[in-house]
Amino acid sequence: MSHYQTLLRVSTNGKSLYNITPKIEAIVADSGVQTGLCTLFLRHTSASLLIQENADPDVLTDLANFMAKLVPESANYIHDAEGADDMPAHIRTAITHTSEHIPINRGHLVLGTWQGIYIWEHRQHSHYRELVVHISG
Repeated sequence: MSHYQTLLRVSTNGKSLYNITPKIEAIVADSGVQTGLCTLFLRHTSASLLIQENADPDVLTDLANFMAKLVPESANYIHDAEGADDMPAHIRTAITHTSEHIPINRGHLVLGTWQGIYIWEHRQHSHYRELVVHISG
């Protein structure tokens, strides 16, 4: 079994969902692995990973609106070391994911027709997010 690992840095421009599917597909192609597993690990506590609808952007808007209602920024949080969006971002990450595993077949990610991979930035301001991409096969 072979292993391939790289660190992907993604620039975010504030709270939103960022489609990284093409970047991950390119890394899988570079790895040369034909059959295996792609493991993604986001090295942060205020952003998360999501596999979700990639055809209709209204889905992403509805998800963001739902999360804003579920975890409001206006609550009386104790932790606010980096601003009012700090603790809500940690809670949003805690109830989502910081890692995903996607099978590889014939050198491609085995995603469903309408699935895409997203970094979900939970902070208001721009950040550089680091994603470890580990491919085995």
